[in-house]
Amino acid sequence: MTSHDSRQSQELNPLTPAVFHILLALAEGRKHGYAIMKEVEADGGGFLRMGPGTLYGSLQRMTAAGLVEETETADEADGDERRRYYQLTSAGRKALNGETARLRQALSAAKRKGVAAPAGTAR
Repeated sequence: MTSHDSRQSQELNPLTPAVFHILLALAEGRKHGYAIMKEVEADGGGFLRMGPGTLYGSLQRMTAAGLVEETETADEADGDERRRYYQLTSAGRKALNGETARLRQALSAAKRKGVAAPAGTAR
């Protein structure tokens, strides 16, 4: 990784929760908008719900930033030509990895300071 790549990756972090969860939803492969929304909701554990306006606005900005790209229309088996499919770019994967590392470090610091209690327990 060159210093420019490292600098660019750092400029993308921290990501907003919406952008992070969209990238996370696309980590396993291409998906259409509704599938991304459902995966974000499931991955967010009930803390993050994303409507179509937030999703498609974020996808538009993420496409412009080079984090995701729109792929060809649906497979023949899908049969719905209206759906738009998105996938991560290499820059999107770098941003996701960078943000995951940042969050891991923040969680580690919180645990060391006794802030991050296991779910269901009070401090």
